[in-house]
Amino acid sequence: MGGDGGAATMLAGAALALARSPDLRFLIVGDEAAIRAELARHKALAAASDILHAPDTITGDDKPSQAIRRAKTTSMGLAIQAVKEREVGAAVSAGNTGALMAMAKLALRTLPGIDRPALAAIMPTLGETDVVMLDLGANTECDANNLVQFALMGAAYARTALDIDRPRTALLNIGSEELKGTDELKEAVAKLRAHPSLPLEFVGNIEADRINRGTVDVVVSDGFSGNIALKAVEGTARFVTDLLRRSFSSSVRSKLGFLISRPAMHLLRVHLDPNNHNGAVFLGLNGIVVKSHGSADEKGVANAIAVAAKLVRDDLNHLIAEDMADYRAASTPPAASIGSAA
Repeated sequence: MGGDGGAATMLAGAALALARSPDLRFLIVGDEAAIRAELARHKALAAASDILHAPDTITGDDKPSQAIRRAKTTSMGLAIQAVKEREVGAAVSAGNTGALMAMAKLALRTLPGIDRPALAAIMPTLGETDVVMLDLGANTECDANNLVQFALMGAAYARTALDIDRPRTALLNIGSEELKGTDELKEAVAKLRAHPSLPLEFVGNIEADRINRGTVDVVVSDGFSGNIALKAVEGTARFVTDLLRRSFSSSVRSKLGFLISRPAMHLLRVHLDPNNHNGAVFLGLNGIVVKSHGSADEKGVANAIAVAAKLVRDDLNHLIAEDMADYRAASTPPAASIGSAA
């Protein structure tokens, strides 16, 4: 029921996802009358879906504390409960991000060894592969241990989503030098450097202007800095496309130039279209929850569903749990032997 388009866009996206992956099955949670009205337009989706009626919804203005109190009656809360009870493999929502995180964390809890979940998303780059970035707003303040856990979770996600054996992983900082940044960042660098056997290639710090260059596969940050960096990147992309559109319509010569460069402009638009990278993931929870952007169209919703399905098929949470167990074992000093002197 969330997102700018509500049930119409969400179900159109589900129908598209089903057309691409016919093995998918859906539990559609929300107002049953509204759902059935939309399903009448999507016969194949209707045949592959069950409906769970929810008498209430979470609005964009609801605070997380308000959402938690209404979890048992809202579409978002019931969807997360279905994940907890293993009735479904994953939940996808385009609703209130703060409410979704709060209810998911309370209901699902975190995986062993994970103190806090992180919001991760895949962003386009100039390289051969995209880049995973986390945290994007779930945790405004993080200590060194949180950042190390984010690095391990982000690398596991990159191994699954980007098919990279040892993802190049960096910490977002104000400079590439390892003496720069907060005490938490310096400590996180030391911890990651101390464990070269981790299933990632730690490459040190990275500045925000290098995020999309394609030189790293995972960028790790606290949620405050990560959210600002994400919004700056998205805003710059919109600025560039709007500036080009204005420039190409400024004169007859510019319009002719646009006609000549239309194929290149199409590639640029496809590369920067957020719908092609839609689907942020709450990593570290004991269950898969994917957040679709509220303004996503049906193609964006379908991509978010595809992300959720892939994470379920590849059992990402099992991979994260294994990596965390290995890290804790490597970080635990050996017990001192007790003996008697001869």
